[in-house]
Amino acid sequence: MAGKQKKGAGGGNTPKPGSKAPKPVSGSPSAKDASRAQSRPISGKKPVGKGGNTPRPGGKSQPTPGPRRMSGALIAWGAVGLVIIIIVVLVIVKATSSSSNANAAFTPVTPAAASVVKDVTSIPASVYDKVGTNIPTAATPNRPIVLSNQPALTLNGHTPAMFYYGAEYCPYCAAERWAMTAALSRFGTWSNLDVTASSHTDVDPSTNTFSYRSAIFTSPYLTFVSVEQFTTTPSSSGYTKLQNPNKAEEAVLSKYSSPTYIPGATAGQIGFPFIDIGNVALISGGTYSPQMLAGLSYSDIAGNLSDPTNSVTQSIVGTANYISAAICASTKQQPSTVCQSSGVQAATKALKLG
Repeated sequence: MAGKQKKGAGGGNTPKPGSKAPKPVSGSPSAKDASRAQSRPISGKKPVGKGGNTPRPGGKSQPTPGPRRMSGALIAWGAVGLVIIIIVVLVIVKATSSSSNANAAFTPVTPAAASVVKDVTSIPASVYDKVGTNIPTAATPNRPIVLSNQPALTLNGHTPAMFYYGAEYCPYCAAERWAMTAALSRFGTWSNLDVTASSHTDVDPSTNTFSYRSAIFTSPYLTFVSVEQFTTTPSSSGYTKLQNPNKAEEAVLSKYSSPTYIPGATAGQIGFPFIDIGNVALISGGTYSPQMLAGLSYSDIAGNLSDPTNSVTQSIVGTANYISAAICASTKQQPSTVCQSSGVQAATKALKLG
């Protein structure tokens, strides 16, 4: 069974081949000074004066009165007050947390919620068929580039293969990962998916997305290999390095990211994301605009993927159909349940793959 192996992270990485590191990103603003609560000291001395329970000389001692029982009404009001205090504290904590996230220099990488993964990897077939290739004009769609007369792509000893090269800070990668994750789920199974957001200072800032840094994709039809070159963490030279392509992957980048195969490309420079689908089709710079995802949470995006009339869904699912059509061309139209579906067939026809 073909599958995707994890890429190791760590030091010793080199910049992406033939390209310069991104411009430095300014650091996060300094944290606000925390306010300190003040309290008045309470004396522990007993009051001095007459009265009390001291026996009078020559007299009988007076019994100590028992504690008075609190009335039911007072208990009820106390409980209400406690609830109000708890609610106020929770509101303050949430507001403080939201402000902290908004002002952070980057969005950390965390495990994806099971509900988000389920929504993305179990989009109904009827939605794929209904959307077809109808990506909204507002998404500025950009079709994959079809290759011809190229040998099947082999990576890690497996054929066919699909190769993704990008970065966690990249907003165009952020948009494309939604479609890639959905498309590949039709051919296999994902595990260890993480979530993050693109750079907070790049174009289309803080676009919520997945990260493939630790992801594993298992499929009987193809191998998926990913390289996340940089993180979202700002550094003095741009962003901290994460993963490097190996020699075979560098060879793919060197050959297919060139102007020979990508119209308008600059020799020696690689546009993020770069995706090679079996040497059948290439994606350079993304298929639809990340602006479509502006201001949307992971749940907002994933939760609407069952609605074929939603413009975000159309952008993601339409792109997923294009990716699926290219994968089908490399897997000899397997599995047939996916490759013969009307949505994939529409994309196959649009790309002139068969």
